[in-house]
Amino acid sequence: MAGLTDSITALAGVGSRRAEQYAHLGVFTVSELLRLYPRTYEDWSVQVAVSEAPAGAPCCVRAQIVGQVQKRPMQKGGMMYSCAASDGRGHFTVTLFNAGYTAARLRMGETFLFYGAVTRTRGGFQMFAPQVRTPDAGGYIRPIYPQTAGLGTHIIERHMKAALSLFDKAPLTELLPEEERERLGLCTARFALYNIHFPEGGEALGKARERLIFDELFLFELGLLGRRAQMRAADGERLTADASAEFEKKLPFALTGAQKRAVADGVRDMQSGKPMSRLIQGDVGSGKTAVAASLLLSAVQSGWQCAFMVPTALLAQQHAQTLRHMLGDSARVVLLIGGLPAAKRRAALTAIADGSADIVVGTHALLTDAVRFLNLQLVITDEQHRFGVQQRTILAEKGVRPHLLIMSATPIPRTLAMFLFGDMDVSVLNELPAGRQPVKTFAVGTALRERVYAYIRKKVAAGQQVYVVCPLVEKSEESDAVDAVSYYEKLKNGALRGIPVALLHGQMPAKEKEATMAAFAAGKVKVLVSTVVIEVGVDVPNATLMVIEDADRFGLSQLHQLRGRVGRGKDASDCVLISDAVGEEAKRRLATMCATTDGFRIAEADFRMRGPGDFFGDRQHGALPQMRIARLSRDMGTLKAARAAAERVLGNDPHLQHAENAALLAAMETLFENGGDTLSD
Repeated sequence: MAGLTDSITALAGVGSRRAEQYAHLGVFTVSELLRLYPRTYEDWSVQVAVSEAPAGAPCCVRAQIVGQVQKRPMQKGGMMYSCAASDGRGHFTVTLFNAGYTAARLRMGETFLFYGAVTRTRGGFQMFAPQVRTPDAGGYIRPIYPQTAGLGTHIIERHMKAALSLFDKAPLTELLPEEERERLGLCTARFALYNIHFPEGGEALGKARERLIFDELFLFELGLLGRRAQMRAADGERLTADASAEFEKKLPFALTGAQKRAVADGVRDMQSGKPMSRLIQGDVGSGKTAVAASLLLSAVQSGWQCAFMVPTALLAQQHAQTLRHMLGDSARVVLLIGGLPAAKRRAALTAIADGSADIVVGTHALLTDAVRFLNLQLVITDEQHRFGVQQRTILAEKGVRPHLLIMSATPIPRTLAMFLFGDMDVSVLNELPAGRQPVKTFAVGTALRERVYAYIRKKVAAGQQVYVVCPLVEKSEESDAVDAVSYYEKLKNGALRGIPVALLHGQMPAKEKEATMAAFAAGKVKVLVSTVVIEVGVDVPNATLMVIEDADRFGLSQLHQLRGRVGRGKDASDCVLISDAVGEEAKRRLATMCATTDGFRIAEADFRMRGPGDFFGDRQHGALPQMRIARLSRDMGTLKAARAAAERVLGNDPHLQHAENAALLAAMETLFENGGDTLSD
């Protein structure tokens, strides 16, 4: 008999060809098949009158055939069949396409169940291409699975029944302690697994979903809390010098209260004797780099080496320059990026290895085997959503349990942050530095585009620079959205003729992208037409206008990130959102952008409208497990209950070493293993 960990080919009827098809769905074992939950259901268990059918939604109608089947050819070939049916309260027409076998079964006076959408037409009610069953087959809730070429939901349904049959005689391990299950009023794991795939009814399906969602979030929180406890149990190097006051004296400006608190948090962490694991979450322009620089100075004066990893070479160069300016002769800052001349690369590697490099600023080049630190004790990553946990782990392993500081300019709703970053301490920068002016935002229709062009020309004439962002790189048959390539040509040869305009998008070679961005940063390019590739970019204080075409096609958080590219200098800045959107949600997004520049308010609004997807980035794919059935935007209440349960379980068994928790530990580590994280040393 097949086991849960066996290959999917252990099931009858699943050969190598089927296994290849299942691989496209991420299914390789019997256990993974059982976690392939239905994406939706056909509910045959409840029949409705055709006159009360929900508009546009599929439903089940029980009806008697009251007219002979009519057959006629279709214009493009094939055959169409239609007949009249009655549910006892009203009549409707059943229409089938190329379904002669089914049509032959529809004999006068016989009763059937029809499943499909009911359409109201001038001639009455219609059901086009419904599925047809006899009443004695029973009304049931049928699962509809994610599918791939050659592997339809009927086939998956058959294999799922075979997989579930493994439990008919074998016990199904309960991961959740019985007292927790009873406390929360949840069904058993066996009941949940059977009824998520083949529900006994609507109530049973609801209970099954409730249990499986809870289990997924419970394991998720258990992993985060366990990782946090493990990190706090480890020993870390103690900071011996607090250079916070000295650093602040070097600055030509005063730190905000939020910046001072974040610096104090970091110093306290590094003095604790435990490895720091802290997220600095700050809105665009909130001064995260100054916080990092202060902590770096304390680290250097304690005799430590530090690594500062950023996603692009241009950003690395800017950070290196900023740190040299802020720290002066107090620290030796070394740059390590791809494309360095061989002599400079060798010199950098030597300085890193012999310890003469105090702070190493770099890109993924820091992760190569050739990079060896003498005494790496502080690791900082900027734009943390651009790095997966494995990349941060590789860098951290170049030291011995170094302190970790992660910086993010993506505001995350407060209701979400405490759960997503349960394994980290969080400092929030919620004040803008003195003198920083908020960006004024306007939403206009395409009819005002010529006025926008005039405003761009005015900005350029005043010696300032402009970003223009488009949702697509090139024209697409699947979308009528504005594309950057043709828009660039249009501006260069038309409305902005004679003005230095450049194009930037993600499909360009890396060196060409960097050269273009460098030319814009240097002021040689006055207008940069780009895709969202500039969402994470270098500071260009002279850029004072952001124009976003088809703004309704972007999420709120992304619009806010794009807007954050301007307003970084002393001059007043504007953001113009161009859109002819008529949808209510799109209008709400644009109105929210115009009403506030507070990234956290925007994040809360985006979370309510669109769910958590925008906030995860690579953290979802790199550090956290992919959710199969839970949805944080919908299941926050369950997440809170799951966290409380995880805290109780770990309170009784901090390392899940008790025999009754062995399966729980294994399941939790399996959930996290795709991100490279476990609770094992």
